[in-house]
Amino acid sequence: MDLVLNVADYYFFTPYIYPATWPEDDIFRQTISLLIVTNIGAYILYFFCATLSYYFVYDHALMKHPQFLKNQVSREIKFTVQALPWMSVPTVALFLLELRGYSKLYDDIGEFPSGWFQLIVSVISFLFFTDMLIYWIHRGLHHRLVYKHVHKPHHIWKIPTPFASHAFHPLDGFLQSLPYHIYPFIFPLHKVVYLGLYILVNIWTISIHDENGCKNEKIFNGELTKTE
Repeated sequence: MDLVLNVADYYFFTPYIYPATWPEDDIFRQTISLLIVTNIGAYILYFFCATLSYYFVYDHALMKHPQFLKNQVSREIKFTVQALPWMSVPTVALFLLELRGYSKLYDDIGEFPSGWFQLIVSVISFLFFTDMLIYWIHRGLHHRLVYKHVHKPHHIWKIPTPFASHAFHPLDGFLQSLPYHIYPFIFPLHKVVYLGLYILVNIWTISIHDENGCKNEKIFNGELTKTE
């Protein structure tokens, strides 16, 4: 995330927003900047990708289904807009730890003897690690003691559209993103790869809420959600 913050500081925050006397490495300034960048980035990615998916991929015939709610699209968007800032708070805390040098993120491929091979292996490892943990987190969120309080709001949308992709309870949304953030604290990962994978993961989250993704999700929910 320091790559994004450096660009934001150079082109926006330093010349136009913050006093020249406020150091760029001040932790309070970094926290504010990360909150701004993370939220703006999340909204842009969400609206851009969900809109494309909604108009060019999503099967609008699904909106005639009896379980499709009245004004559902606007409700999904409203839910997401309200939830994203709360999801960003713990996310920014982890970004801040990365920024302060507590993670194993690196920016020089030459730091490792195996170089590019290490980078390729880290991508495969990242995908395996995050997919495995998200499965178990998602399964845990369907536990009867947790489901109705945290995860059920996401399943209000029985026939979801891509705009439901980020319509989570804030704790639910953060927990399901947690594996992506804790990976670089355990394993080395290139900063550009981490940023790219983080963006792709959010695009993937939107893509699984088109009609094909919905079918797979319903199979999962039908097996685990006994308390609806």
